[in-house]
Amino acid sequence: MQLIKPDTNFDFIGQRKIALFISIALILIGLASLVIKGGPNYGIDFAGGTLVQVQFAQPTDASAIKKALSSLELGSLVVQTFGDNQNEFLIRVEQSTTELQGLSLQIQKTLETSYEKGDVDIRRVEMVGPQVGKDLRGKGLKAIFYAMLGLLAYISWRFEFRFAVGAIIALLHDVMITLGVFSLFGKELDLPIIAAFLAIIGYSLNDTIIVYDRIRENMGKHNKESFPFIVNRSINETLSRTILTSGTTLLVVLALFILGGGVIHNFAFAMLIGVLIGTYSSIFVASPILIFWQQRMAARTK
Repeated sequence: MQLIKPDTNFDFIGQRKIALFISIALILIGLASLVIKGGPNYGIDFAGGTLVQVQFAQPTDASAIKKALSSLELGSLVVQTFGDNQNEFLIRVEQSTTELQGLSLQIQKTLETSYEKGDVDIRRVEMVGPQVGKDLRGKGLKAIFYAMLGLLAYISWRFEFRFAVGAIIALLHDVMITLGVFSLFGKELDLPIIAAFLAIIGYSLNDTIIVYDRIRENMGKHNKESFPFIVNRSINETLSRTILTSGTTLLVVLALFILGGGVIHNFAFAMLIGVLIGTYSSIFVASPILIFWQQRMAARTK
């Protein structure tokens, strides 16, 4: 199925400087947000603590819940809405000791003094120790690092080292922008989000490999043409496939984001951003890096 005519010739490479500016701006905005907020907003999986999911039978808000729980002296307390249900909330306490194992019962009894009895339903309780959270955080970062390292080795073997460098930089670009967006929107990072990052890496790499394979093929077919011409032609020749793949994937992820509910909301949000940025980076980051590499090598041989 061809959405784009075979003889289409959009000048993607000619816009690479504009794309570079956009990428740098997005990354810097994300980094600024992370610095201002003191780092990522780690979820209970990584930060440790106790998470209680509560549903109310009557309308309420986070400030009223905090006020009702003030007598428990729980220390740092975060209350936020959960999913699309306006009467369902997540209560996070940054403590996780054995004394807090009865926390859900304490919270329920305390809330029932401010709300009618039977109007408070404890749906879920999770507890993660600070050391366990730190360990999970380290393992999550290692998983991303080893994935990148394995991809560097694979692409170097399958293509050339310069192709591997371009792909890895594009993947880092995708992860950094997605992380920055999470920081800007105040989204939590937990184990499902690490899984989303790994899925983004796989998706973006697949798109990049398709373009790289066509570039290598065209290098043999059009060896008399300039390298930027070959790269731009290869992007145009795979454009129809890129639109079809990205479009159908976006439809599925968008459906998950809108209809999937609160549990999968952040995962779907990460995938939504990742698919968009991954498609963009395959065209405007991974491929132009090959041209930059080629130009640098040519300048050194002069």
